[in-house]
Amino acid sequence: MNAKELTLNIAVNLGRLCRWSMEGRRARVDQFLAETEGFVKALELAPKSDRFMPTYEWFKKDFEVLSHNVQMDANWAESMLTWANILTHRASLT
Repeated sequence: MNAKELTLNIAVNLGRLCRWSMEGRRARVDQFLAETEGFVKALELAPKSDRFMPTYEWFKKDFEVLSHNVQMDANWAESMLTWANILTHRASLT
């Protein structure tokens, strides 16, 4: 997969993580966090444009914190959904 495809896959998973955290489905949250971490690792190795790098670095730091401090609440879910939206829009910059 190229950087754009990986970014969009991450964005879709973040949307799912938002929904499942609000539904209290911890097993699904854990499953998709693991899958998303795999996409993030693949994106690390993929060629990315200079225009995308600031967003990528910001996301990578935020996702590291969020994925290691899962809160099944509205604030955590909103952070995931916010990143899903940002990455969907910025995928074209990859």
